[in-house]
Amino acid sequence: MITTQDLPALRVRGITLRAVSQTRWRVLDRTGRVLGHLRAEAQRTGTRFHAERFDLAAARLRDLGAFWSADEAIECLRYLR
Repeated sequence: MITTQDLPALRVRGITLRAVSQTRWRVLDRTGRVLGHLRAEAQRTGTRFHAERFDLAAARLRDLGAFWSADEAIECLRYLR
């Protein structure tokens, strides 16, 4: 199981994470605006980090991609605003 302590140190400037659950974090920019969510998924080969954004029309979180590092997933959220 992945916990908040397992999340690696971020190297993305101006980003704050707020824990939503043991495996999901809300990603905020420096102004406090929500960019999306970061979800960790443990696999046999390592931890995959999913970048997710809320889709208002479908009323659900939409997966934007799976990455091997939390930084890459956060960069995806930041550049797809």
